[in-house]
Amino acid sequence: MTAPRTTTRATVGVCLLLATTACTSGSDAAPAAPSAPELTTMTPAADGHVDQVTWNLPMGEPTTLDPAKVGDYSPSTVETNLCDPLLRLKADYSVAPGLATSWKQRDDTTLVLNLRRGVRFWNGHTMTSKDVVASLERQGGRAAQSVNASLLANVKSIEATGSHQVTITFKAPDELFLKALVNGFGAVSEAAYLDQAKASYGTAKGGLMCTGPYQLTRWKPGDSITLERNPDYWDRALKPKVESLDFRFITDSSALTSALLSGQIDGSYEISTSTAKAATASNTGTVYYGPSAQTNFLTATSPTSPLADPHIVRALSLVLDRDALIKNVYNGAARKLKTFIPPLVWRNRPAEDTYDKAYSSLPAVPAPDVNRAKKLVARAATTRRTISVALAAGDQQSLQTLTFLQAGAKRVGLKLIIRQLQPTQMSGLFYDPSLRKGLDATMVLGYVEIPDPLSYAAQMMTPGSLFNWAKYDNKQVTALMKKAQGTLDPAETATLFTRAQAKYVKDYPVLPIASPYERLFVNKRLSGVPASFAYLHMPWAAYLGGTGKGAS
Repeated sequence: MTAPRTTTRATVGVCLLLATTACTSGSDAAPAAPSAPELTTMTPAADGHVDQVTWNLPMGEPTTLDPAKVGDYSPSTVETNLCDPLLRLKADYSVAPGLATSWKQRDDTTLVLNLRRGVRFWNGHTMTSKDVVASLERQGGRAAQSVNASLLANVKSIEATGSHQVTITFKAPDELFLKALVNGFGAVSEAAYLDQAKASYGTAKGGLMCTGPYQLTRWKPGDSITLERNPDYWDRALKPKVESLDFRFITDSSALTSALLSGQIDGSYEISTSTAKAATASNTGTVYYGPSAQTNFLTATSPTSPLADPHIVRALSLVLDRDALIKNVYNGAARKLKTFIPPLVWRNRPAEDTYDKAYSSLPAVPAPDVNRAKKLVARAATTRRTISVALAAGDQQSLQTLTFLQAGAKRVGLKLIIRQLQPTQMSGLFYDPSLRKGLDATMVLGYVEIPDPLSYAAQMMTPGSLFNWAKYDNKQVTALMKKAQGTLDPAETATLFTRAQAKYVKDYPVLPIASPYERLFVNKRLSGVPASFAYLHMPWAAYLGGTGKGAS
């Protein structure tokens, strides 16, 4: 694990943001604002085979590759190349067949999945409906500790109704279930292997047994994860061009920059702004910016947090100059958000126009107003003025953002204490309440996995949900979102959800900051991979290959 970065570099970024004489350099000439980058969905198609590629996971080493437990950047980046889901997310965030070739909603509470024939696991065994049933059912059991367990709340039964057909019966209609099959929830593992591996499934010791384009061949904890191409992969159009893929875990931005520019690391998603700048200036590869479903926001970690009071959240929003933030911290590679769900989530989906119109009608992102912020702080019900905020050590972008917010908060009588946690601890606090003790808030580098805004909002805005740590409870919002999930008509779902969205946005349960564009670096000898955030649930490495410039 690399050492946590100090605040020195972040302070430089803050000086660029604050319009105060104390931070000026003595020159009257302001630096030109960076232009918004051109967004790319897919990099140019690869045309050659490559023996070996080394790829980085900047968020650190995964703790598991079990599809039921992957819920963060690092594990998902690896797992999505190993375990195919029933439905496949495409680079434009549309949905296509995966291990299920077709599906039919027989009635409001019966969904039939028709499975692809001729698919084999890495051990040569044929995939059948038995494997699909076992993979889905285990996500609801306590032993699996699945991050997707709530998706089975409305499920009555999952049955094999043929060797290659599965029928799901629901207690009530559920429009989210089918869409959720694009990620780890819909990933299929061999039933017999699951039964044998039990709790060790997805670990370095227990391994995996899936159908994906790559198979897990070695996991050396603290050093690397190695995948080898699956020569018998069922999707002939995605037969891997890379023989061996090694993942490394460099979390320090400076160290990663050096490794990318020297060629020690061939590529990485989620590179930092500083790495992107350095890589763009070099001739070692290409930096791509892609459409993103990522969302950066601040959220309370308990109902006693000062951020559980909407007056405090609104006050912090009013001392946050997002235009300056995007210019200087994100180098222009981000967009402001009116809420915490980016528009890519509903792009290329039914009722897209309804979502777009509703988003446009939301209140504009506020301009900085310190006087209004002071009045809101004075009106707050909470008397606490100190806020302890967590972020991952080495996350320069978040550190710069929070240091800037810290300065603004001080002007209105609030004190932000920045707590840097090691990446695994930061990842764990989202699922382990004990890791949130002593914290008031966390900087969230979130993302929406399922191509439906309701899927993410429900986890944040409904009582008892996974990420509603402040116990936000608006009865009208809850009722609208429950009704939206219970209708299978896309237009009605969109209408109900956007009505709920209009209400919770006014309540300020979280502080939206920005939606960063996807940032990808690829060595000049390689190409083919998706540049959009959809990579996290696509077999992205199956697209990777040589460009003729050094490919073997």
